[in-house]
Amino acid sequence: MTDVQPQASVPGTPVNAPDLDQLSISTIRTLAMDAVQAANSGHPGTPMAMAPVAYTLWSRHLRFDPSNPIWSNRDRFVLSAGHASTLLYALLHLANVTSVNPQYEAVGTPAVSLDDLRGFRQLDSKAPGHPEYRWTSGVEATTGPLGTGIATSVGMAIAGEWQAATFNRPGYDLFDYDVYALCGDGDMMEGIGSEAASLAGHLKLDNLCWIYDSNRITIEGSTELAFSEDVATRFMGYGWNVTRVGDANDVEMLDRAFTVFKQEEHRPTLIIVDSHIGYGAPTKQGTAAAHGEPLGADEVRAAKKFYGWPQDAQFRVPDEVYRHFADGSAARGESLRREWEAQFEKYRHEFPELGEALDNMQKRLLPAGWDAGIQEFPADPKGLAGREANGKVLNAVAEKVPWLIGGAADLAPSTKTRLTFEGAGDFSPTDRSGRNLHFGVREHAAAAIANGLSLSKIRPFQSGFLIFSDFQRGALRLSALMELPVLHIFTHDSIGVGEDGPTHQPVEHLAMIRATPGLIDMRPGDANEVAEAYRAIMPLRHEPVALVLSRQALPTLDRSRFAPASGVARGGYVLADPADGQPPEVILIACGSELSLAVSAWETLTGDGVRARVVSLPSWELFDAQEQSYRDEVLPPSVRARVAIEQASEFGWHRWVGSDGAVVAMSTFGASAPLKALQTKFGFTPEAVVKVAKQSIERTATRP
Repeated sequence: MTDVQPQASVPGTPVNAPDLDQLSISTIRTLAMDAVQAANSGHPGTPMAMAPVAYTLWSRHLRFDPSNPIWSNRDRFVLSAGHASTLLYALLHLANVTSVNPQYEAVGTPAVSLDDLRGFRQLDSKAPGHPEYRWTSGVEATTGPLGTGIATSVGMAIAGEWQAATFNRPGYDLFDYDVYALCGDGDMMEGIGSEAASLAGHLKLDNLCWIYDSNRITIEGSTELAFSEDVATRFMGYGWNVTRVGDANDVEMLDRAFTVFKQEEHRPTLIIVDSHIGYGAPTKQGTAAAHGEPLGADEVRAAKKFYGWPQDAQFRVPDEVYRHFADGSAARGESLRREWEAQFEKYRHEFPELGEALDNMQKRLLPAGWDAGIQEFPADPKGLAGREANGKVLNAVAEKVPWLIGGAADLAPSTKTRLTFEGAGDFSPTDRSGRNLHFGVREHAAAAIANGLSLSKIRPFQSGFLIFSDFQRGALRLSALMELPVLHIFTHDSIGVGEDGPTHQPVEHLAMIRATPGLIDMRPGDANEVAEAYRAIMPLRHEPVALVLSRQALPTLDRSRFAPASGVARGGYVLADPADGQPPEVILIACGSELSLAVSAWETLTGDGVRARVVSLPSWELFDAQEQSYRDEVLPPSVRARVAIEQASEFGWHRWVGSDGAVVAMSTFGASAPLKALQTKFGFTPEAVVKVAKQSIERTATRP
């Protein structure tokens, strides 16, 4: 088996259909080589090997309109092997994909120009090192961390099935798109890929096709070093349809494999494609080097000679290749898209409510009155756990927002995130309309799948214990990087989990969330702050949120005594002040489980004649986004005596308390004991906080 067609089949003139295939494939390969060589950085091997595979998919099967790359019913192509980014950029360029701005208006400029390819991996190029959603139109998901792309594609496939079950009507098949993902050995080794594949097989997602580039090479060398499993047997065990193409260059066999996938009605499909990375016979650099670094000028010339390509030509695109893409896949995609739009106009008149819902969903807008069901919680010293209040508010919102769907990684009874209103149902192999997803014990895949749902314009939530956000770190980061409004709900927010001990007590996790650019932290301190959190969260269109909630009951504050919870929208607000209206001597800052503790300490300090203020700071990200004048109003620079309270790491809190302030926080992983014993041991009592507050006043009084 060789990785290219024989020299005799290299395209020439006149150009006929088979030669156009080879000419197009060679164009993709040489563009990839030239881009990597110009950057002196990147991975040319996989794009060269997989060019026939990607070309066959795009030219013969992919339902995609380059002039409207956000068309709702397009097929999705995810390059999970993100290091092979030049393969995707070459396709986007040749297909003349149009760039789209965040307002969902076609801009009209090429998504990837030849200059972008020439500037591969350079500043401001639309061809960065790995594909980036929202940066390059036509990129369906940000990929690079191996395994996450294929996991994200499972979310897209679920979205397609749910949208079809929810919106399709007799005579109106608005949603029937397929999802393709190109992956490699690294994707197969990463655990998240296995998690996602297992769930996809269980759900029988027959609109999902993974294309596995089995080239047996990784960065360190042959996969024999660490990977010897039978992938085909594993996927058959997952319940997948598995087929194999023995030569990545066999366009007709590839075409047949994609046709078989489209005929499959009960299982996802894995197409195993055997390839040789690089362009042919082993070179002096070796195939591993061809995978992980530029070929070098001499090897590029040799490869072009092998393809029958002008050896000194760089970034060459024959006119007939542009015409071939325009007259073929682009024309087909545009025709299908126009037919769909005509169908949708009729649908909109026949089903106006569904049509409006689809419009709102696609534009990430909310229906009128979406928050009408959010209740106001009465003052209650016993109160509710954050997770309990969240369950009530989540259900009230989801009942008004039909495309708000999600679930937990096997923890819904504990996180209280099950949708319980009439008609919510469970998404399953036999019911695609259910709005409760069951991810199983697959935390990393759950977050990545939620990203895939959001990329399909569904508004998703996924939930688990805060401690298990460790398993989701990569997917959380990608939520923020892609600017997706995913709601990540985390409960059991502190050492308040008590007897479960330090393995289940999150300490450093809030710091991780707050350190992630673009990920909004939200840790409400009572039931009404939970309600107001949703009013702040739901209108967001480009920001993911980590909503962090308590396991234990928190007092519902009396808002006739304290400031209204609407201040949550600004990230932080003054909850309580000295009764005499005088400026405070000390400020207590808290959120979540510790807000009521700060209030208790405030009451003691007030009784002792100390002028104290309580600031609720549920979201550092939102508070930091406020104008400086507002922040100074809440935290006056003149008041240097400040105490922050959090049953987690103190990391980051000194920004808010200043060099003269104090932080009552954790410096260990916790311990296994009842909650009250833990609070006493680690200093989370009103008495301990009052002591620290008074010490802070004394300390600042003696300093200039």
